[in-house]
Amino acid sequence: MIVRISLEGQYRVDEALIERLNELDNEIVDIIARGDEEAFKEKFHAMLELVRQNGELVPPEEIVPSDLVLPPPDLTLEEARAFFTGEGVIPG
Repeated sequence: MIVRISLEGQYRVDEALIERLNELDNEIVDIIARGDEEAFKEKFHAMLELVRQNGELVPPEEIVPSDLVLPPPDLTLEEARAFFTGEGVIPG
């Protein structure tokens, strides 16, 4: 599975990682609803680090479609409201 972190790059990740990403995604949706900026930054950073640490960076010359696109690392809580709605950025 290919996960893109906007403005950063694409990572090839194992399907098993998606379940943990979905858990973090659901937690972030709840945090945004509460308006807790510090908790949002912490969980969103954890989500991005999970991809970075467990994924293999796809070389820029390799063109592959992304299965999942995460917002850029500098996302603010206010901007996150548009991304993490309903089911969040990860359906299911």
